[in-house]
Amino acid sequence: YFQYIPTYLDTCLQPLKLIGAENSFDILITAKGGGLSGQSQAIKLGIARALCTIVPENQQALLRSLGLLTRDPRVKERRKYGLKKARKAPQFSKR
Repeated sequence: YFQYIPTYLDTCLQPLKLIGAENSFDILITAKGGGLSGQSQAIKLGIARALCTIVPENQQALLRSLGLLTRDPRVKERRKYGLKKARKAPQFSKR
């Protein structure tokens, strides 16, 4: 899926590269929704969380210190009534 875009593939495999287990695991992943960047970051988080159950404590601390176990909390802002989007107002007309 990401084989033609190396930046997304590198993002996905970042936790495995840090631990040095790039070729140690066979991984099958299904990602739905969002774009390629969001999916690659979600895969990175999932792999890092899965590695936490396998690797020793000192490598878990390494993953945590680099922010690989932290979810990105940003979500799409809801649409408000009277506006076209979350913050985009209709065009102002003086008369």
